[in-house]
Formats: sequence, structure tokens, C-alpha cells
Amino acid sequence: MVETVKLYIAGEWTEGTGDSVHRLMSPVTGEHIADVPYASRADVDRAVAAARAAQDEYRHWSAIERAELNHRIAAAIEPMVEDIARIQTLEQGKPYHEESLGDIEEANGYFTESAEDVKRLMGSVIPTTDRNVRMFTFRRPVGVWAAITPWNFPVTIPLEYLGPGLATGNAVIVKPPIHTAWALLELAKAFDAAGVPKGLVSIIPGEAEIGEMLVTHDGVDAIGFTGSSATGKRIISQMGVKRSIMEMSGNGPTIVTSDGNIEAAATAAVYGAYYNAGQVCCATERVIVVDAVHDEFIERSLAAAKEVRLGDPFVEGINMGPLNNEPTAAKMDRHIADARDRGAEVLVGGGRASGYPTNLYYDFTLLDRVPEESAVSQEESFGPVLPVLTVPSDDEAVAMANRTRLGLQAAVFTSSLERAFWYTDRIRSGTVIVNDSTDFWETFQPFGGAAGTDTGWGRGKVDEFTDLQTMVINLGNV
Repeated sequence: MVETVKLYIAGEWTEGTGDSVHRLMSPVTGEHIADVPYASRADVDRAVAAARAAQDEYRHWSAIERAELNHRIAAAIEPMVEDIARIQTLEQGKPYHEESLGDIEEANGYFTESAEDVKRLMGSVIPTTDRNVRMFTFRRPVGVWAAITPWNFPVTIPLEYLGPGLATGNAVIVKPPIHTAWALLELAKAFDAAGVPKGLVSIIPGEAEIGEMLVTHDGVDAIGFTGSSATGKRIISQMGVKRSIMEMSGNGPTIVTSDGNIEAAATAAVYGAYYNAGQVCCATERVIVVDAVHDEFIERSLAAAKEVRLGDPFVEGINMGPLNNEPTAAKMDRHIADARDRGAEVLVGGGRASGYPTNLYYDFTLLDRVPEESAVSQEESFGPVLPVLTVPSDDEAVAMANRTRLGLQAAVFTSSLERAFWYTDRIRSGTVIVNDSTDFWETFQPFGGAAGTDTGWGRGKVDEFTDLQTMVINLGNV
């Protein structure tokens, strides 16, 4: 049965005013599973106007009232978790039991933790030179946010913006990709159940032009973006003077030193390459191994690769499903072919798997002796591939790690605390994980890039959604 999905605009369910629908095809089964309406400029304008009107009132809610609203949203999501996770697996492809359920369960954290954090979002009293003057600071909501989100985490990432955005008094319009919008639109029913004021939240799936309308709209005060560096650069060039959070591509390495736990490093690297079929901005995109431990690392990685179980993502025990879309699979084809042409060895996998309902199921692939200049080393592959590069020393490992502008999250395996700090001081990456996967994630950890890739998320995500306001009172003139 094909589901007819409605858009959520200005707190209302609507077919929108666009003149066509998107036929949503499942990467899991290849079947037509839903029809999602295309939005129009009129829909964008309506969402922005409603957001401005709703936010003008909502900004005056107390922090406690906004926190209570967030808690109600989380409570409303709770009984919907399994249904939303099932839809997410159907439209995105990630394993239902191993990943999708956990994604949606984690979603509540963005509302509950923001609810508690906003209660402690305090201003300050600033010393002044004049004894009659008092100076205070306050954190104020920015206004209307437009969040442009990707297809690899179609529910979790939008909620990274919605949770703290609502907690701090903002209105939020989300533009997800149209081919992975169904699960998020299903979750939007929780906003109605929780009593979110109409207009405060809109979800307008669409192609790039809908995002561009929001980015350039005079009624939008701030932009949140998670996605590729290429798209991020285009957004920055278009948005003008707006607040922004930009979290973009990653190609952070896993560095395996001579004194690291090699078994743990191999297990973590393989996991970071197959989790969500490698479609993660902080996936294990490349491993830099010191020559002295190369052979052992390869041996351990081959053993770890046997634990990757590709298949129907609804089957319990399957830990890797299909890629989400053909462009991503085609990039994998190109990267592996280029690595082969340059002399890399394909130890495991190497191409698309046969015998599945769609051509998007891809074998986990382990590449050894990968030249640094190869595409799989230089670019973000976004697929289940583990490229291994070798270096003679720690110094060269750092130099190779830093020869990229995609420094989102890196990992280092070492048994020395001194070496851990030595590497962290030298690697240009927003986060350095010591002795764990680059895919390590905590809901509210600071998360951002380095080497010019993006601004990311700072300490305490609620801070990012506020402006600092200063109040000065001269008591001598009262």
C-alpha cells in the first residue's frame, strides 16, 4: 500500500500548493512506498510568516514553560518510536533493530536535555567603572531558524535543531530531503499532541530550491545546516547577514600508533566504516597506520570484517543495510576503481552485492596500501569502505592527517597519555577521540570542524540558538 504523506506547514497538515508529488522508492525493497507533495514558494512564505507571528509571542514564554513544552514533546514521541523507526528504515535503509530504534529513542534526548539546559541558561552581572552604573547580560532567542538537514539521519539531525531551538524560544522551519521526509513528518504528530503553538514548527521537504528560498528569505533570521561542504559553501554565499550553524563534511582519520591496542583499533575502525553503511559525517573514512603495526592491524581488521552482516535491515542480527541512493553508490564505485588503478589492494568486498531487491546493497570493502592521492583518501566516500594508508612515523601520521580541509572528527589509538595529548595538540580536527571509533557520539558533546570546514556545535547547544543582550542602567539619573 502506498502512503499518502502530507506536509506540516504552520502547524497544519496540508498537501501544499506545489503541482507534483515525489514517488518515494524504498532503497530496501525497491518498492513505491509513499507519495510526498512538493512544496512551493507560497508554502515557504506561509511557513515563514506563521513562524514570525508565533515566535513573537513564544519568545515571552518563561524558560520553565518552554522546558515543560519540550518535555511534553518527548512524552508524545515515546509511544511512536517503533512506527517512526520502521518508516525510517524503509525510506533510509539503516538496520531497524541495530540502529533505527536507537536513533528515535535518542531523539527524546534533544528535547529533554534542552529542557533542562535552558533552565540554567543564565546571564551575568558585569563590573563597571561607574559606581552608579549596573550592567547585566541576557540570552535572547534569535527568532526564526531554517534548518536544512540531510538524508543519512533523517530524524535525529532535524531534532538537533528543534530541541534546543524550541527550548530557547525560537521558531524552527525544517527542510529535509524529500526522499527521506516521511519519518520526520510522522514524528511531527507529536508536536500537535504536545500542544506546540501553531506556526512555531514547519516541516517542508523539498529539493535544493526550497532550501535556497529559506536561506535567502528576509523573514528567516538564522540558518542551521548539516550536509556536504559543497552545499554549505553555497549556502554561506547566499544567506547574507544571518546567524548560522554549519556542520559539514568530514574525512577525519583514525591513526593507529605503534603502542596502540591494535585489536581495539581494528574493531573500532571497521565499525566506523560499516555503521549506517558508512553514511556518517564522522565515519572511518581512512586509517593511517604506522608501518610497525600494519600487518597486525590488517589481520585484526580482516577478523573484524567477518562480523559485518549485510542484508534485509528489518531482520534481527543484520547490522548493515543498503546505501540510501544511487549517487552515493556510484561514488563508491568510482572511489574503489580509482584506488585499484593506483595500486591499492582490495582485501574484502570491492563492489555492489548481488541477489538483493535493489542495486544499493554494497559489500563492506577493505582496501590496503592506499595511495594518499587517491580519491578514497582525499574525498568523503560516505559508504562502507575502509581505506588503509601507511606511514613510517608519528610525525608523518600527523602531517598526513592534516593534509585535508575536512577535519570534523579524528581518532588516535595509543596506550600513552603523553602521546594522546601530543596528537590532540597537533591534529587539526574539531574533535579527537582517543582509543575509540571516529563514530563516537554523545547527544550534547561539542561537535564541530577545524581546518576551515565548519562552525559546528559549541559547548551547550542551547547557547547556539540565542543572542547575547546587554542591559545598562545608570542609577544616578533615576
